Amino acid sequence: MIHGERVQTLNDLEARGDGTYVLYWMQRAQRAASNHALEFAIREANQRQLPLLAVFGITQRFPDANTRAYAFMLEGLRETKRTLSERGILLEVRLEPPVEAVRGLADDAATVVVDRGYLRIERQWRQRVASRLACPLVQVESDVVVPVETASPKEEYAAYTIRPKIHEHLDTFLSPLEETGLERGTLDRTDRGLKLKDIEALLERMRINRSADRVDTFRGAASEAAGLLENFIEEKLDGYAEERNDPSQDYLSQMSPYLHFGQISPLRIALRVRNAEGVGKENRDAYLEELIVRRELSMNFCLYNPHYDSLDGLPDWAQETLHEHAGDGRTHVYDLEAFERAATHDPYWNAAQREMKLTGKMHGYMRMYWGKKILEWTPGPEIAMRIALTLNNRYELDGRDPNGYTGVAWCLGKHDRAWAEREVYGKVRYMSAGGLERKFDIDAYVRKVEELGPSGSQEGGTP
Repeated sequence: MIHGERVQTLNDLEARGDGTYVLYWMQRAQRAASNHALEFAIREANQRQLPLLAVFGITQRFPDANTRAYAFMLEGLRETKRTLSERGILLEVRLEPPVEAVRGLADDAATVVVDRGYLRIERQWRQRVASRLACPLVQVESDVVVPVETASPKEEYAAYTIRPKIHEHLDTFLSPLEETGLERGTLDRTDRGLKLKDIEALLERMRINRSADRVDTFRGAASEAAGLLENFIEEKLDGYAEERNDPSQDYLSQMSPYLHFGQISPLRIALRVRNAEGVGKENRDAYLEELIVRRELSMNFCLYNPHYDSLDGLPDWAQETLHEHAGDGRTHVYDLEAFERAATHDPYWNAAQREMKLTGKMHGYMRMYWGKKILEWTPGPEIAMRIALTLNNRYELDGRDPNGYTGVAWCLGKHDRAWAEREVYGKVRYMSAGGLERKFDIDAYVRKVEELGPSGSQEGGTP
């Protein structure tokens, strides 16, 4: 079912009686299945006895996005376009900013339906479209299990404050979404969108950031996500609670790139994990904590805090302590170039950076260590945040995402408490290489990364 809490009309207009179709503006939820916004649009079309047209607008200037991200996204859109076609829905993928792509098709629409995004730019797109349409713009939230405002009407302090609020609603929202058939069938219209057969050629002609090349470790597509999910449940979920934090092991689901681009539904993942047979409850609970509570805490942060990408988004105690210790002496100081080349004195940090550059994804535990050490090895917290966000958004397939912004902010005290005071960190939680050595076979992780490919230059940096 589509709960009313997921649905919000973004303007006060009436549906156009002379509309020739319902327009579905796909943006964040880039999939043809388990998509509340899409199903709402289909039901709206059926109610009005109209066909359905879908549109996806590609801005070539999405903040920090580059070849790596665009390639993954286009791979997913190619499959989604084909799958929608099998349901009688034409998806036009247009190489123009989303606001313009929608405006160009909305004149003939009875109503427009859109999914929901949480970042500043995504909200701005929807606000601009809503103010320029001559018909309703209906937003349907599909990329969280519990709608953000339903879970909490304000920014939450930490996981422990939002957890009971989310759990209060899980029984309601952990319900499957039924697929609806489109009654009017395929729209009689020539596809005026991009041809997605040759993605390499398309990338060549796009005017996009070239700062990171595409990777072959992960391929974008809903079917790829589904295959990885089944492999995770069958091979790894039953050891997840104990092994997930060990970077030398492979117990992660690898869902984050696919969740970032909306190629798989978090609801679908949650239901599949919850109902997994032969898996201990502690493992299912540990995964659902990460997928629902921790992930949706990041949406809460980005929706309610306008400073999610700056130090101003940190709690007062963290800002104060970081500024108090900004002038502390550092044993090592590196610039962006040295960090980017994995040219620090620390083989564990270098391995994490190289894993991210080579594969498009870093192990989650190492991502925390990686961010903490950038704070330790830069002249001040403002520079640390800027470098961490630059590298995360450039190389991570799931960068430019609420989880990414929240993760970097966590490294500087967000969603955490004050700890014992020390140099550089102040009262912000500290992580050390010795801690990695005590907890894991961290050298095995380094060797695993070395096997991924040539290390490149390890020289440079300012010791």
